[in-house]
Amino acid sequence: MSTSLRVALLGVALVVPGSLAAQDSTSRAVVQPLPSPEVQRLNRALMELARRPERLSALLEAGDASLEVGDFDAAIGFYGRAADVAPSDPRVSLGLGRGYLRSGRPLEAIPMFNAAQSGGTPARDLLSDQALAFDLIGDQSSAQAAYARAIELNPDDAEARRRLGLSQAISGNQAGFMGTLAPLIEGGDAGAIRARAFGLAILGQQERAEAIVNASMPRDLAARINPYLAYMPRLTAAQQAAAANLGIFPRAADIGREDPRLARFAREGAAGSRLEPAGEPLGTRPAQTVQAAPAAPAQTVQREVAQAAPPPAPRVADAFADLGTGAMPDTSASGDVVDIASIDVPREAAPAPEPAPPAHPQRIWVQLATGREVNALKFDWRRFARQAPELLRDFKPHTTPWGQANRLLAGPLTNRDAARELVNALAEKGIDTFAYTSPEGTEIQELK
Repeated sequence: MSTSLRVALLGVALVVPGSLAAQDSTSRAVVQPLPSPEVQRLNRALMELARRPERLSALLEAGDASLEVGDFDAAIGFYGRAADVAPSDPRVSLGLGRGYLRSGRPLEAIPMFNAAQSGGTPARDLLSDQALAFDLIGDQSSAQAAYARAIELNPDDAEARRRLGLSQAISGNQAGFMGTLAPLIEGGDAGAIRARAFGLAILGQQERAEAIVNASMPRDLAARINPYLAYMPRLTAAQQAAAANLGIFPRAADIGREDPRLARFAREGAAGSRLEPAGEPLGTRPAQTVQAAPAAPAQTVQREVAQAAPPPAPRVADAFADLGTGAMPDTSASGDVVDIASIDVPREAAPAPEPAPPAHPQRIWVQLATGREVNALKFDWRRFARQAPELLRDFKPHTTPWGQANRLLAGPLTNRDAARELVNALAEKGIDTFAYTSPEGTEIQELK
């Protein structure tokens, strides 16, 4: 999947959209806030890729920045392009591993982490993520050994401590769980407080878990989260790790059901890649060649950054965002997960009537550019339409927020193959784009 953006216009949209808007009126000054640092970082990388599409450093930078803004599909695509340029570079393996991990795809992440380790990536740079991948396949023993080593190498790694605490709760070690999180909680670490709520729920102590949620979150958000905490003890170990660390909750029909692929991998595949809590395990083994796996259908959840005026309503997906690496993804190794806010929690009562179709279903688009000012994106669309009229004439422009900026989208497309064909056709016209899957519930507005 091609994953670069149209950078010449992107720079206009992100950096100086006020100058375009000023064409409509010269009687007032336009003050344009800068995008978030993460979006600016991605913007710079895309500008470099416009000049040199195969520049490895820019592809890696674009992948890293995409991870920071929560666009895991795009990140995997950038790292995949980097793998075409430098298949043996351990930085490519590490990036792909992190992209797959945050998308909830541990079966693909673990081989990438192994390749990064073999290629010379320092252990402290990958152990915490590699450990989480082990947790996501239900291998808590290997996970906890890797977390412990990560903390030994970097005692200030609060994220590794939170993950270790949750892993200990999953394995039933309440004393270890409480002891691991205690220093962070004493220091006021909000993520550790929320990790404690999840861990207590996993251990079956719902009343204590709910008390923490009620005391630390807005009332309406707490009321939405508490029913899910009640189901944590019924999940498998892998499902508990995904829910607590990534916000991924299984479909109701899959609650408590072991995924045979994860069990087989944990038994056969991961055995040769377990981490021993020893020194830097890197030696001089030959680097492995990396080939990016195709991106599975995924939802991408971006964190909404508060604008001026009323703040956005709290969301379940955001409640545990700082437990792990970012916003809640929507892909798992099985492809059968949904975000916590959209799941229909099973009840003992009689089945409810069939719900109405969602107002904003999951849909597939092609992203052309981003910009802080929606009005500036209108100019971008018209320029793209002039550049490739035969490709875009059947579509109308749409927008949706992306951090502090907005996506410019063409579509919707019928499926991923159609999106890929459009991406390739636009690339032949000199327009770099990538496919984007809008999660269910995400409002996409037509640009008029």
